[in-house]
Amino acid sequence: MTFKVMGITAGRKDSNSEILLKESLLACQEQGAEVTMINIRDYNILDCTGCTACTHAMSQGKYFGCTLDNKDDKKAIMDVMLNQDAIILSAPTYDLMPTATFLKFMHRNLSYESAFLESIGVIEHRDKVGALIAVGGSTRSWQSMALECMQATCFTNDFKVVDMFLATRVPAPKQCLLHDDMIKRAYEIGKNVMMSLNTPVAERKWLGDENMGWCPNCHSNALILGEVQWDGLHFPIECQVCGAGGDLEKTEDGKWKFVIAENGLSRDRTDTKGRGCHVEEIIHTQGGFYTEENLAIVKEKFVKYKDLNFSTIKID
Repeated sequence: MTFKVMGITAGRKDSNSEILLKESLLACQEQGAEVTMINIRDYNILDCTGCTACTHAMSQGKYFGCTLDNKDDKKAIMDVMLNQDAIILSAPTYDLMPTATFLKFMHRNLSYESAFLESIGVIEHRDKVGALIAVGGSTRSWQSMALECMQATCFTNDFKVVDMFLATRVPAPKQCLLHDDMIKRAYEIGKNVMMSLNTPVAERKWLGDENMGWCPNCHSNALILGEVQWDGLHFPIECQVCGAGGDLEKTEDGKWKFVIAENGLSRDRTDTKGRGCHVEEIIHTQGGFYTEENLAIVKEKFVKYKDLNFSTIKID
């Protein structure tokens, strides 16, 4: 079987993000994969307008798509991307997070949310693999949200992240070529993607550094204090990325670790069933808004703000 692997980068042409991605894709190609690669900068991608038309329709069991589908290149790319067996994403980090170019593209994926579309019978489930490469000019301290942000955009379309690599201290274009270890690690990313694809779905697992991150479920480094969720579920500590719930416990050697509760993966965002709970939340929230009473209250109160204007910036 020939697997399809797609590389997507948001970095400058011929610079670090693109070079490392190409090295990963080379490993896939050498193992027989059919490889496609794009740089998002070469396409017209509009910002999500936040109109909620996609989720509003899906919460009613309908498929509307995105209101921008025919206005830019997003849908044409997604038609290819969602028919891949794996994707490898690479992006530069300019200030803690991946570049806005990357986030703008990936945040438009909500209208293609597989958990939503599967729940209303529009698509059938398809297991896919993902890997991430973030690149920056500093140490992890100044890239601390890069991989986490990138991973948070992957589970929307059921790409199971099996490896992640943070390339640090390469601020200049092509500087990664001075670090043979980075090139080797990027190649390993591609090998791990192919290893995962050649493994039965039920046996696929994390192939990166076992000690990476606080979360043993998604290996992110981002934990937050838990809050009571919309239906009353509560965990003292949650993983900011996958939503795993649990608490911090001290090990015998006095170090802290995040221990997932027995029901802590009930809202696992990396799992279609876990994300399905978010469908229920949206149905509950939107259903509570679109009533005649609420709409009348909003209409009345909005009068105060409709014609309220302040000075702005005028550009000739």
